[in-house]
Amino acid sequence: MPDLNRVAVVTGGLGILGQAVCKRLAADGWRIAVLDTAPSGSVTIKNVHVHTPVDLRSPDAVSTAAAQIRKWDVSVGALVNVAGGFRWETVQDGQVESWDWLYETNVKTALVTTREFLPDLAKCGNGRIVNVGAASAARAGTGMGAYSASKSAVLRLTEALAEEWKQAGLTANAVLPSIIDTPANRAAMPNADFSRWVAPDDVAAVVAFLVSPEARAVTGAGIPVTGRT
Repeated sequence: MPDLNRVAVVTGGLGILGQAVCKRLAADGWRIAVLDTAPSGSVTIKNVHVHTPVDLRSPDAVSTAAAQIRKWDVSVGALVNVAGGFRWETVQDGQVESWDWLYETNVKTALVTTREFLPDLAKCGNGRIVNVGAASAARAGTGMGAYSASKSAVLRLTEALAEEWKQAGLTANAVLPSIIDTPANRAAMPNADFSRWVAPDDVAAVVAFLVSPEARAVTGAGIPVTGRT
């Protein structure tokens, strides 16, 4: 079990998947700091502290939130980048702006928060970074070009971090879920077989393993979490 004096920073912790991650890590003994872009919100889980709104694309905004976390006088041992977004658009009929938006939302948020907390994670001696990518990072389908490109970039960021920081004992990995069973996805695809989708708790379980001491030999991995899709 992680040291009780350590903090796991979770971006996008107010969303469905983010809350599942917070709940699981808190149950494993982590103290959680949530950074979210939402204007307000809360997580009713013990030892979860919410900082919102934080523009995760802004180094200054993330640095300000990080300074508040460091006042707790505890070690930041893990960073889980859940924050992200989705748009379905074909290349021909979609908007160029969507490519920019998805890069900003999926890649830049992870980059900015990671750069801010890298010194903390390296200092603790066995820091953990887990990024939420997507199964479609490997191959884009119709309407998935911009989204898949952004999630592929998340995976490349993860691989670069793993190589650059492995001598410091810091690991960086990505989980690559397929369709996650959320109310929004059910509303968007009402005729789908929801039983084949991935439950948020199942993704959170993989995240929990990757931030655990048992995963110390795993770095630079993109781990599919695809259920039966």
